[in-house]
Amino acid sequence: MRPSGRAADAMRTISVETNFTKHAEGSVLIGFGDTKVLVTASIEEKVPGWMRNTGKGWVTAEYGMLPRATHTRGSREAAKGKQSGRTQEIQRLIGRSLRAVCDMKKLGERQIVLDCDVIQADGGTRTASISGAWIALRLAIDGLLAQKLITEDPLFQQIAGISCGIYEGTPVLDLDYIEDSNAEADANFVLLGDGRLAEVQATAEGAPYDEEQLLRLLRLARIGCDEIFAAQRKATGR
Repeated sequence: MRPSGRAADAMRTISVETNFTKHAEGSVLIGFGDTKVLVTASIEEKVPGWMRNTGKGWVTAEYGMLPRATHTRGSREAAKGKQSGRTQEIQRLIGRSLRAVCDMKKLGERQIVLDCDVIQADGGTRTASISGAWIALRLAIDGLLAQKLITEDPLFQQIAGISCGIYEGTPVLDLDYIEDSNAEADANFVLLGDGRLAEVQATAEGAPYDEEQLLRLLRLARIGCDEIFAAQRKATGR
């Protein structure tokens, strides 16, 4: 039995509130159970210097956790003067995931920045960030299309992230903090709406796993992402 009482293939409750902030071109508060992430999309009519005059746009992400997102207060990374390796790894993952489903030529020479701020953490913050960032990006691009600033939709697929793991010998879906901190293996999957894979991170934490267990984790990830895709479509009207 999982600590939460969920079945092995059961997601936590997915909650989505769009247009959560007033000023961002796209915003969403997304929840996977008690994990809550605020994602905002900001459109900038410029690209990084190395992309100027290429006719292509750019999508990137920043990620952070509020000091009391966890059980004890963590110091703000800005106060330390540098980001942790974990933060850099996660925001690169989010950016790569979103770029995998966006045609940069159709975006034009502009940049969209997705800011993912973890308000409350209970496992799966990076995957909730990816799933919410797609919603915020979709809303921002819909705004560009409505204003006729672009003529073709650059966002050609949905994308979502989900955590899976092996807990007490059993592959399970959507780990919360208790499971994540005690899992024998921990995996994060990023899937496109058409079933293709954008990224797989699977690590043995307490015991190695075999090929069949990895495939079982992938099958669970597909179940979870199907639920997330449905929530994304409902939130964006797509």
